[in-house]
Amino acid sequence: MGPLRAILLPGSVLPADLAYGALIRALGPDVQAVAKDLELYAGDTPPPDWSLDTEVEGVLREADARGWDTFHLAGYSGGGAAALAFTAKYPGRLRSLALLEPAWAGNWDWSPAYAEIWKQYQQLETLPQEQFMAAFMRLGVKPDVVLPPPPDPPPPWMAKRPAGIRAFLRTFKTYDLDRASLAAFRQPVFFALGGLSNPDDYGDTASRLSRVFFPDFHLEVFPHRHHFDPPHRVEPERVAELLKRHWEQAEAAL
Repeated sequence: MGPLRAILLPGSVLPADLAYGALIRALGPDVQAVAKDLELYAGDTPPPDWSLDTEVEGVLREADARGWDTFHLAGYSGGGAAALAFTAKYPGRLRSLALLEPAWAGNWDWSPAYAEIWKQYQQLETLPQEQFMAAFMRLGVKPDVVLPPPPDPPPPWMAKRPAGIRAFLRTFKTYDLDRASLAAFRQPVFFALGGLSNPDDYGDTASRLSRVFFPDFHLEVFPHRHHFDPPHRVEPERVAELLKRHWEQAEAAL
């Protein structure tokens, strides 16, 4: 078995190094893990033609530049949605998939509760800038979760995030995630779920993906974590152990 090679995609808020620095340290030197920033934030504003396909092609360029014919892919939140899009387009490049509460997983087979959550996400478009982030974060967690205050002063990269999140919400409305291609994916899939995250959103997505797709699907619940207090940042040693086990099992099955 060769070295474990993995590309890690962050969500729509934190840059990749802040999102995955602790996890990469916990994975240790035996794992070649690359925290790849989203193409969405390459400039000061989202490219006008940006979609999940932009992120898919960015992952492909990263892997090709490293000479990785195949690799493991992990994605959190918006990066999880991009990871699913990559899986649908280039399944043969992946040795496994890991999803850390993907922000979206296709526009089919929605439950009534999930459809209601997405109505609320779409309503965020009407909010003024100063209310947007707080309302966005509130939708991702259970009602009794106390969210941390925003950093004061905010880091410079934070100014790009509301526009980036809006770009994700827009592409989710129209993106054609290939259901048949996902259904044909046979490599192992790992899903990390926070017990304090909104169950009508991320819990529903986990249930739908395990029911409709991915015969080799492993769900790991972190009871005390939520979408904005995610296990890969707060419990990196445990997540590293789980991911390495997931990747090693995938390698052994090839």
